[in-house]
Formats: sequence, structure tokens, C-alpha cells
Amino acid sequence: MPSAARRHAILLWLGGVALVLVVIVLACLPLINKYWPYRYKNVEPMLESVLASKIKIDKYHRTYFPRPGFVASGLTLTRNTATDLPPVGTARDLIVQGSWLDMLMLRKRVQLVDVVGLHVVIPPVGSRANQADFPAGSSADFAGPTTAVGTFHVRDSQLDIQRVNGGTYSFPIKDLVIRNLQRGQTITYKVDMQNAQPTGRIQSKGNFGPLKPENLGATPLSGQFTFEPVNLGDIGGIHGTLSATGKFSGTLAAVEAEADSDTPDFAVGKGKPTRVEGHVQSTVNGLNGNIVLHTVDLKTGATGVHVEGSIVGATGTPKVTDLDITIGQGRVEDLLRPFFAAKVPITGAVTLHSHARLDGGHVGASFFDRLHMAGGFDAPAERLTNEKNEKNLSSLSQRAQGIKQQGAEDASDADVLSSLNGNATVQGGVASTPRLTFAIPGATANLNGTFDLKSSKVNLVGTLAMDTDITHVTTGIKSVLLKPLIPFTKKKNAGAVIPIAVTGSPGAYKVGQDFLGLK
Repeated sequence: MPSAARRHAILLWLGGVALVLVVIVLACLPLINKYWPYRYKNVEPMLESVLASKIKIDKYHRTYFPRPGFVASGLTLTRNTATDLPPVGTARDLIVQGSWLDMLMLRKRVQLVDVVGLHVVIPPVGSRANQADFPAGSSADFAGPTTAVGTFHVRDSQLDIQRVNGGTYSFPIKDLVIRNLQRGQTITYKVDMQNAQPTGRIQSKGNFGPLKPENLGATPLSGQFTFEPVNLGDIGGIHGTLSATGKFSGTLAAVEAEADSDTPDFAVGKGKPTRVEGHVQSTVNGLNGNIVLHTVDLKTGATGVHVEGSIVGATGTPKVTDLDITIGQGRVEDLLRPFFAAKVPITGAVTLHSHARLDGGHVGASFFDRLHMAGGFDAPAERLTNEKNEKNLSSLSQRAQGIKQQGAEDASDADVLSSLNGNATVQGGVASTPRLTFAIPGATANLNGTFDLKSSKVNLVGTLAMDTDITHVTTGIKSVLLKPLIPFTKKKNAGAVIPIAVTGSPGAYKVGQDFLGLK
């Protein structure tokens, strides 16, 4: 048979087959319409299982090509119980797509559920609405549908969690993709969303499940994440932009997480932006958000800070942070830099052991209002960074030792080392110390009092013990006038012990004698 005739025969055959198929489809339309697997009333139970609520729609139409399914708009999500309460949420559009092959093979499967503009509101913990949403045994509602969903896609959506004391935590969800969504199966997910507080972008992917409704905390999960840029200014009283990457695995009630972070511009109050790097190993309870910090290692400059502790609190309320802080071998300037806008006042080595507590606080509460600390420190060899103050300190050291000075220039190159150690507590933005010891060659000051962390105002009183008598700490007529006081200030076989006070504010600090105890 010639090739042209063969092609013509093939075309006629294909046309005949197509015509037969069309006739069959037309003849079966009433049957297909009646048993169409992707009609809304058939898919509705699966959707209500996925979204754990009743669903009402405003508009709906079927789709046939290229995939069978339907498109709905104007969705309202209502509670399974307590229907008199406001809706759980809304959604702008819902697209459901199946597969002709799945339909022909009678497979109970939906290829795609695409939700656009979903807005879900979680009521405050303890409220009637919250109890209606999560009644006893409601974990079974989240076990997943019996119908397999190849891809569950949520985009341009938002989750709002209302707080017990007012306000709302909002989590904008740009994109959430869940694959292999079915009861008793492990799902894979990928999410791109914003955190509520502190604000920042979260991107994560991993595995979750199979979900265990009878014991949610035992549900396995694993994955990795990035959290950046994180605005630390949202916390209150501190500033900086943090970036973090990490991984996690375990169960929902005990997620073992590990992360590395970098904050190039960390500062407290009006302090100087300073780079702080960190590594964290923790256990997170995904049911209530509580965190146990096994290891937090921070580095700023040449100083390492080791932290252990916890961040815990009732669900829906601000968490309380408790930390044990240790610095084995650090530098004072590294620690003070984020607190001072100008040059730090002292430099040198330091060790520190402290416990810090950061309360959940209230709206408007600053970092210092929420901070409580208690601990001890030792800075054995410090230098003042202000050249004038360092010269004055060197001059005082020489006079306290009884070294005769020929002129002001004698102390200019002394660059005396001082030591500072003691115990302190922080409460309400005020650091208080029952014992603060400051020593230079020839003199030791023992002080107690307060330092306001917000205003930098100081009020310390105590005694200054010297190797010599009090006339050596001043010159001229003042030295002559102080000579009658020598018998009252000189201790047996020792130099003078003088009551002193350190007072003032930034730019106007002063150290003076306090013989009358008026400071």
C-alpha cells in the first residue's frame, strides 16, 4: 500500500477511535456526573480533616482539563463545636486537582490541594473559643486525612495567635508545601514564613510524622532551617540583626536542635554595635515552646562566654529566661563595648560567674526592667582608657605609696595597673554591690552602693586604705589642714583609712573624702 494511502487509513482509524470515545463519554456523562470523585461534597470530608474545621464556600465550579477537580472561593472555616462562636478563619481561594489516571484506576487520591489567602486565628489559651478549638482528645483531628493528598500547598496566608494579656502574635506564611499528606504517613515539608517576635524570616524543610494522635509528643521530626534577618530590637532594650542556621531531630515534645548565629551589630541601649557569634545546643518542647539550653557559647572580640539555662513559661504567655553565665578568661573591653557608645572606661582581663533572669515583662518594659542578675567577678589587672584619669590614678598610687613626686610629668608614664573584684546584683535597671574592692599599688578601696545602668549614675561609699598617711593624697594647703586628722585615720602599724564616696554621672564623676558620712 502506498505511503499516502497508509497515512490516510491511519488517520481514518484514529478519527473513528476518537469518535467512539466521544460517544462513550457523552453516553456516560450522567454516570460520570453522578459519581465524579472530585466533586466538592466528595472532597469536603478530606478538606475538613486537613483544616480541622467545618468549611463553607461562596462560589464553586468544576474543572476537567488538563486535570479534573474544582475551584472554590470565599471559604469560611467554622468550629466543629460551638458554632455560635466567631469563625476560626477564612481563605480566599481553594484549588483541588486530581488525576485522570487515578480516577480510571479508582485510586482514592488527590494530586493537589492549593489554598490561597488562608487566615487562621487561634484564640487565647484558656478562653472558651480556645477550648472549643482544642477539646480533650482533639489531637485526632490533626492526624491527617484518609484520602492521600500528593501536595498540600498554602500561600500568601497568615496565622494569628491571640495573647492572654491582649495583643496578637502574627505569623505571615509566604509558602508552605506539604507532600504525601495522609493519615499514618510521614510527610515532607518546606516552609517560608515570618516569625512574630522577634521578627525575621524562617525557611525550613524536613520530615514530620507519622503523627501519633494518642501521644502527640512522640511524633518524630527532623529538618534544617535558617532564621534571618532577625530584628533583636523587637525584644526591648537591645539592638542588632541576627542570622542563624541550624538543624534539628527528635520528637515533637523533645526536639534536639543545634544552631550557629552571627550578630554583627549587637548593642544594649545606646551602646556601640559589636559582633557577637554564637553556637547553641538545646532541647525544644514543640507542644509548649519551652527550651532547655544545654550549651550556648558566645564570642565577642577575644572573649568567650559560656551559658546554660532555660526559656520556659505557660503556653500563650511571655517566657521567662534563666541563665547561668561563666567567663573563664575574658577581656573587660569586649564585654563592655555593647553597653557604651563611646570608648569603654577600662580594659583588661576578667573572670565572671553569674545567674541572670529575664522576665517575660509587659508591654513597654525595657531590657533592664526585665533583667535580674546576681554574681561575682574579678578583673585583676585593669587600665583606664581615659588618659587623664589614668595619669591621675597613677599619681594617686605614687602618693599613696609615699613616693615623692617632683612634677606632674612623673606619673605620665606610670600607666598603673588596678584590680577590681566583688559581688553585684541587678534589679530594676540598678546594679547594687555589697562589696566592691578596687586596688592600686599603695591603696585599696572597699565600696558598696549602686550604679544605675540606664543613666550611668553612680553612688558608692566605703573606705580607702593607704600605705601612708592622708596628707600624701593631697598637696599644698589641703595637706597642711589634714595633718590634725592623721591620728584619727591612721591604723596601728598601717597607713591611713579614709572614708570616701564615688558619685556623679557621665562626664561628672568624682571621688571625694566622706568624713561626715553624708554621701
